[in-house]
Amino acid sequence: MKKFAAAQLEAFAGRCLEVLRLPAEDAQLVARCLVEADLRGQSGHGIQRLPMYADRLRAKLVNPQPNIRVDRTSPSSCRVHGDDGMGFVVATRATEEAIHIAQEQGLGLAGVHRSTHFGCSSRYVMQALEADMLSLVFTNSSPALPPFGGAKALLGASPFAAGAPANQAHPLVLDMSTTVMARGKLRLMAQRGEEIPEGVGLDKEGRPTRDGMEAFHGVTLPFGGAKGASLALVMDIFSGLFTGAAFGGRVRSLYNDAQAAQDVGHFILCMRPNLFLPSTQTFKDRMDELVAILKRQPCAEGFDEILMPGEPESREEERRKVEGVPLQEDVVASLEEEAQKTG
Repeated sequence: MKKFAAAQLEAFAGRCLEVLRLPAEDAQLVARCLVEADLRGQSGHGIQRLPMYADRLRAKLVNPQPNIRVDRTSPSSCRVHGDDGMGFVVATRATEEAIHIAQEQGLGLAGVHRSTHFGCSSRYVMQALEADMLSLVFTNSSPALPPFGGAKALLGASPFAAGAPANQAHPLVLDMSTTVMARGKLRLMAQRGEEIPEGVGLDKEGRPTRDGMEAFHGVTLPFGGAKGASLALVMDIFSGLFTGAAFGGRVRSLYNDAQAAQDVGHFILCMRPNLFLPSTQTFKDRMDELVAILKRQPCAEGFDEILMPGEPESREEERRKVEGVPLQEDVVASLEEEAQKTG
């Protein structure tokens, strides 16, 4: 695979998005989010999605210049109306609001509706970490997996994300899908001509499949059976039903539904680390102690060390910043085609 400098990819994506009428600041934000995903090895959320986002902007399913509105609903919460803008832009603003409220009140909750797909949840966890905040970040999404015991996709493959700051140690950066395998990885494996493992997905007819694209457009199975399906339900309740966004299978698909905007919901909770401790520094020192305890534990067979959630991605980011971001040939071709469309 050919490798590209992150700055080169970010500049390219930013130019394309500006042509599609995003303000320069928003275009650069979205471009940065896409390339950050690639740098961290989360290519399913990376620049390969740019042509799809561009198509939705051209189809007027996404508002390039949203009037994002924030209403304070209590001393510690706000409701954010995303005006069908790019989810990256809406969620970044919502996280800013949650951080600001948490700095004032100790807890800050932003409930978001009328948003769209926002990429990696870890992006907003890390935004909160930059402000020394603990966080929980939830979102709902279009139907991908069935409720436990069901045969038809209804709930989203919605990730569970959480963050906790540390001092010298690596912070907690948890971002896990509620499915056995993230849907973006299914597409990538299909594009590479690779079979997905058994027990990952079903086709549209409910039959087990090892074709990643069939599973992507069919059913992606939850991890842990009832446990994963129940977490996906929690994501839909907190992110969709609670916030006033679409829920119950009514979030529209990024790829298969060009009839209307998605109406994705997000739930973003930020917490000051000194709520129960003398200071934020005390919390971060205690986190360092916890990480040190974890890393001193004996390794199981096949493991050389114990890593914090998010640590493998941080290491991959450092490597790719030096070596470049690898892109598959078909992804490069789709980006070249998009360059021709946007001029």
